[in-house]
Amino acid sequence: MGSFLAAAGLIVACSPETMQATTARDDYMEFCVDCHGPEGKGDGVLAQVLTPRPADLTQISDRNDGKFSQSYVMSHIDGYDTPQSGTAMPPFGDLLEGKTVLYDSGDGIATPTPERLVALMEYIASLQDG
Repeated sequence: MGSFLAAAGLIVACSPETMQATTARDDYMEFCVDCHGPEGKGDGVLAQVLTPRPADLTQISDRNDGKFSQSYVMSHIDGYDTPQSGTAMPPFGDLLEGKTVLYDSGDGIATPTPERLVALMEYIASLQDG
């Protein structure tokens, strides 16, 4: 009887109503922190062994005349935009698939985009210095 109650408790604990939705911070901590570090400074535990070194994500706006290019960041995360110089960063687009939202990159055209990808980009935008 005890094992039945334990199993029933697990089923309730894993039901959609009780499961927490994945947050952008959760995705950052799962996919990005080892290279980019907990604060996005490019100082994660793997940074020392990567060539090129991971980017300091807090400086994206500073490196682009004060502008944070949402489209560039999302295309870099999903692997669509690979820099000419190469990168140690794997594409994460397939891992962030799922529910989509309409995203307008500023050109007036709303495009279905994975919700988790948009959320992760917004989280990285929140890390910007200044």
